[in-house]
Amino acid sequence: MIKAVIFDLDGTILDTEKYYRICWPEACAHFGFHVTEEMYLQMRSLGRPFAYDRFREWFGDGFDYDKVRQYRKQLYSELVKKEGIHPKKGALNALKMLKEKNILRAIATATDMERTTSYLTTVGLKDEFDKICSAADCKYGKPAPDVYLNALKELGLPADECIAVEDAPNGIISAYDAGLRVVFVPDQTAEEPSVSDRIFATISSLDELINVLGRL
Repeated sequence: MIKAVIFDLDGTILDTEKYYRICWPEACAHFGFHVTEEMYLQMRSLGRPFAYDRFREWFGDGFDYDKVRQYRKQLYSELVKKEGIHPKKGALNALKMLKEKNILRAIATATDMERTTSYLTTVGLKDEFDKICSAADCKYGKPAPDVYLNALKELGLPADECIAVEDAPNGIISAYDAGLRVVFVPDQTAEEPSVSDRIFATISSLDELINVLGRL
C-alpha cells in the first residue's frame, strides 16, 4: 500500500526547468564557456559535488563553478521576475487527490530550502506538502540517494510504501537508488533511455498519477 508520494520540484511540480535551460548556457557563455544542449540535459538536478566534477571534466580547472553559478542565479531571478513561477499541469489536482486518499506528499529537490519554500508559496502550494527536503542539506546531491533517503526518514516510512515522481535522469537515479519505484513525467525531453530500466511508470502529466496509484 502506498502511503506517500515524493516529488521532485523543478520540472515536476513547478514549470521552472525551462528557465535553467536558458540561464545555465547564458551564464557559462558570459565567462567564455560554451554549453551545448547535450551538456545542459546532463545537468538537470545534478547536485554538488557532482556538478563541480562535471564542469571540471568539460572545461578544466579554469572553470569557477561557484562564480558561474552565482551569475546563473542572478539571471534566473531576473527571468523569474519577468516570466513568473507556474505549477506544472495537473500538479494541484494530483496533490489534492493524494490528500483526499490520506497519502502523504513530500518534496525532494536539488533546490535550496529558501528558494523552494519561496516558489511553492508563490504558487500557493507550500501548504500542500507534508514534508519538504532539500539536497542542499545533504552531503551529496542528486544523483546520490541522500535527499530521498532523508525524505523517507522525515516521513517515517520504508521505501516500498512510497513512490517518487521525477522528470530527469539524475533524479530518477537518486530515487531508484533510495529503493523507490519511480514515476517519470517528461519535461525537457520525452524519453530518458539511459534510465529506462529504473522507471516504474511513465505519465504525460501529473493528472495521470491517479492511474499509477490504481496499479499499486
